Amino acid sequence: MKIPHQEVIRILTEIFIKYGFSKGNADLCATLFAKASLEGVPSHGLDRVPVFLKMIRNKLVFPDKQAELMDAFGFFERWNGNLGPGMLNASICMERAINISKEFGIGVIALQNTNHWMRAGNYGWQAVESGCIGICFTNTKPNMPAWGGSEPKLGNNPLVIAIPRKSGHIVLDMAMSQFSYGKMNTFLRADKEMPYEAGFDQEGKLSKSPAEIIEHELALPIGLWKGAGLSLVLDMLATILSGGQATNEVGQSGEEYGLSQVFICLDPKRLGMDTWSEEKLDGIIEDLTSSSTFLGNKVRFPGEKIPEIRKENMEKGIPVDEQVWEKILGER
Repeated sequence: MKIPHQEVIRILTEIFIKYGFSKGNADLCATLFAKASLEGVPSHGLDRVPVFLKMIRNKLVFPDKQAELMDAFGFFERWNGNLGPGMLNASICMERAINISKEFGIGVIALQNTNHWMRAGNYGWQAVESGCIGICFTNTKPNMPAWGGSEPKLGNNPLVIAIPRKSGHIVLDMAMSQFSYGKMNTFLRADKEMPYEAGFDQEGKLSKSPAEIIEHELALPIGLWKGAGLSLVLDMLATILSGGQATNEVGQSGEEYGLSQVFICLDPKRLGMDTWSEEKLDGIIEDLTSSSTFLGNKVRFPGEKIPEIRKENMEKGIPVDEQVWEKILGER
């Protein structure tokens, strides 16, 4: 199915208001959900709306709460998410990091006690569209094994690095697992195997079965032991900077809420980098895309296709799984 962009936002806003959101917050959350699907990431967009509403019903997400300042130390601030909607809290904190960077050159916000921020890349785009370099990361519940382990101990802790560029912003949005759980659920719903090994079975063998991996939460770390190590240190940084919960503490409840996140912005102009950054970036991209390839492949930089996908879906409508859309409409 393809639904017009504004129609998606209108319907989601209506549903969120019904669930206790203010009009402004309902519209922002609806816009962020729609943006993810609009830009080709339905696994963290409209596909997640039914899950998000269930979390509200289960009193894990509180629509009337949002992030508040706790401590301020110049360019660094610590905030409490008050278990409000994760995408609302993340947008607020990234905006605050942007504003601080305009003053100091760098802005850092550490956020505790928040919820799943849905599509991580939204906040990278938020930064670059304000002319800032943006870096953000979050911890999650345990859903990935330590390297050599047979049980979930690490989170797949998504990381975003976004760099503004006039000829096309660079936005890297990646989990520490080979595939996000949202993507695996999309394949599961379509009754398909993953295109590459995505996790482990109960015997420790690599598996392409999303059902098996999701059931036991044994996603494959990117880069094997390297991804496992990176997941660990991102969790440590998010926890100590925010004063919030670590992955192992999040996991004690059996649910995924009360997460810790970090938002970092650098203003190239304020830091005197704007005089050479475009030339340097263009040179790097030009060299990258001139690469020889196997089998006629095309080399792309992270985020390159997003404007094209966005334009097409604005014109033709946002693609959405029919079952997902029926569930969403059932909430009206």
